[in-house]
Amino acid sequence: MDRLEHIFELQGRFDADLAARRGLDFDLSTWLQKEVLAMISELAELLDEVNFKWWKNPKEVDREAVKEELVDILHFFVSMCLKAGLSADEVYRAYLAKNEENFRRQQGLSPKPGYVSGG
Repeated sequence: MDRLEHIFELQGRFDADLAARRGLDFDLSTWLQKEVLAMISELAELLDEVNFKWWKNPKEVDREAVKEELVDILHFFVSMCLKAGLSADEVYRAYLAKNEENFRRQQGLSPKPGYVSGG
């Protein structure tokens, strides 16, 4: 089992335990809404770690706190993937395809508006 598959397996176990332990039984739409809100909350916590408040004196970035917030975000992302029926392999393949397309866009090789070379 590769690392991404392992992460998906562990998150699946955690999600099942949490749902059973707390009696959670939401439809897909509600689950995804809750997970998105949780991820937004974690993104805000990450933002607090990187001095976005230009009106305050900056503090040294705590790299360990940044890592912790990024992992929290990953937890919710993987949880949403699982609830939407995406496997680790599907996420990997979709990432590869999107990464390739992103390179094509930046190289002006994509027909998508706004990316065509010279246009």
